[in-house]
Amino acid sequence: MSARPPAASVAVTVALGLAAAIAAPVVFLLVVLLSLVSAPFDRNQRLLHGFVCRACHGFLHLNPFWRVRVEGRERIPRGAAVLVANHQSLTDILATMGLFRPFKYVSKASLFALPLVGWAMRLLHYVRLERGRPHSTRRMLDDCRTWLRRGVAVLMFPEGTYASTEALLHFKPGAFLVAIEEGVPVVPVLVSGTRALMEGDGPWLAPRAEVTVRVLEPFRVPPGKDAAQVAAETRALFARELHRPLLGPAGPTARDAGLGRTPG
Repeated sequence: MSARPPAASVAVTVALGLAAAIAAPVVFLLVVLLSLVSAPFDRNQRLLHGFVCRACHGFLHLNPFWRVRVEGRERIPRGAAVLVANHQSLTDILATMGLFRPFKYVSKASLFALPLVGWAMRLLHYVRLERGRPHSTRRMLDDCRTWLRRGVAVLMFPEGTYASTEALLHFKPGAFLVAIEEGVPVVPVLVSGTRALMEGDGPWLAPRAEVTVRVLEPFRVPPGKDAAQVAAETRALFARELHRPLLGPAGPTARDAGLGRTPG
């Protein structure tokens, strides 16, 4: 978007921003109450996660000129799995909440510091990551292993941040390493349209947008396979399915990485 957003974008952003400001304290209060009620029988916060996902994903349905589709939810296996999604915008989180399946987000540490939002993330026991700090990465991977061993899926954005263009960034191997070590399936989740809805961290929202979240068939990685190679193959698969280029000399090219084949 330009430095001076269109009037329609400003109007949509202000209107929905006010709606979110009014709703957020109410939703957070309900999250606290539900957390207290469900704690004795829901140690993995599945019920709480389900409520938050429906409340937050509902934000994308407030504007009748936003079209949002989620396809392939039924492909997500029950129990432990590593969901990997491409990253375009802050609104990727709202979009993937529409999967309506129990999992733990891996999220940047700065989000946990936000009032209401960060407090809710702590109650949900989402996984925290401080980018660029090796000790935080190791702790994040250990936390993911813990949840997987408890039968809970995790969702990661292997690009780690947003690209400044439509090209896919390098996929970091951490998600795939954990999947290999724990013997759980990898579930590719393709997100499109969120960049048009909000560029990066915003704040401006587009008056019209079409957002799609599409789940591909899960796959298992053979034990001993190199996690970096699986990351490159999966990135190439995303590039093909999303019709997007690969950015920079990050590992094998699309052809070398098995473009169009399921990794593994």
